[in-house]
Amino acid sequence: MGMRWLVGTRRGGGPRLVPVVGGVLAVLLAGCPASNGETDEPDPVSVVWQRVQLPSLDGPGRVVLRDLAVCAGRWYAAGAVADGAGGTRPAVWSSRDGAEWTPVPVVADSYYGRRSVLFSIACRDGRAAAVGGKVGGAHGNPRVSSWWQRGDGTLVEVAASFEMYGGPKAVNVSRLAAGPAGWLIVGNRASGAAAWVSPDAAEFTLIEGAPELSTDDQGVTWVFDAVAGPSGWLAVGGLLAPGRIDRDPAVWTSVDGRGWRRTVLPGSEAYEEMQRVVLVDGTPVAVGLRGRGFGAWRQEPAGWAAAGGFGGVAGGVASIGGLAVSAGRIMAVVSDGERYGGWLSVDRGDRWRVVELPVAAPVGAGRAVGLAADGQRWWLSVDDGSETSLWVGQISATSE
Repeated sequence: MGMRWLVGTRRGGGPRLVPVVGGVLAVLLAGCPASNGETDEPDPVSVVWQRVQLPSLDGPGRVVLRDLAVCAGRWYAAGAVADGAGGTRPAVWSSRDGAEWTPVPVVADSYYGRRSVLFSIACRDGRAAAVGGKVGGAHGNPRVSSWWQRGDGTLVEVAASFEMYGGPKAVNVSRLAAGPAGWLIVGNRASGAAAWVSPDAAEFTLIEGAPELSTDDQGVTWVFDAVAGPSGWLAVGGLLAPGRIDRDPAVWTSVDGRGWRRTVLPGSEAYEEMQRVVLVDGTPVAVGLRGRGFGAWRQEPAGWAAAGGFGGVAGGVASIGGLAVSAGRIMAVVSDGERYGGWLSVDRGDRWRVVELPVAAPVGAGRAVGLAADGQRWWLSVDDGSETSLWVGQISATSE
């Protein structure tokens, strides 16, 4: 089924697979009402999780993973190698089967590029691009750069001016997406939501201050994530209306990444924003914060509508750590402010069920998760601040 952009209405070294002890982990999946995040009695399901060992790179340090991607039969894991003194260097691994991984050659040209941590990776036609950053400079702001993969497989830093991603108008750079038309980075500037576009990831053009994408009389815009479809790009985030203290969920669509059309969804008095988006058989489904929990939104024939709610916020800053889709199933790994937890939906976001992760995943500085899916398998990376592990999981056939 093709993707359609519709608008709604608004009220205002010898790598191998290492099996987990016991082989099969019990996973509790519980039905969840659409709005309040409460669960019914859990329905036991088995998931097989296996740990994937990444080969060591030359030089000292531990592996740091921040994002995963898969396309055209090629898997990528991106991040860095960190030493005991706090230094980092960019690193990427690739695989043809998700089990045996090899390092990708990485060439950095700049001072901060050689210290970059790659935090977002995407691919198309089996070739990858990435975005990374390293905190530095007089003001301690992230020094961001993009990377593209040459024909020989080497990932190289893209030369760019300081103000391409930084400068006095910089706020943040969020995520990279790939699609038929090329590549798109989304993030935010002093003028509101912004984008960077490129046909080949070898050079990006900054789009800031664009009508409907940027902040205007309707409110302050913020974008988190984007996905590509046959009709172009779709980005998700939120809008803070004048006189309000909570965001409403917002969606932007674009044919070319340069001109954008905004849709603000009907919200409530609660804080709501979309943080990640995927396509489920061509239908966009977004997940984000909804009040004191999490929620999903889905594009219906008549426009965007709220789907199911799930989970709750324990404290601190809640967020969506990863979102991926496989064989019509959506998995979300979310932070309740204290730890990451997994949730699964088999009906495009209406009902959500708890998924036990293979290891504890605490939240905090220097900690992160990554998630990707393909062929009914899920790849999950967990960095607990002292060790990073990579896992592949599959729902047991007996639990369908």
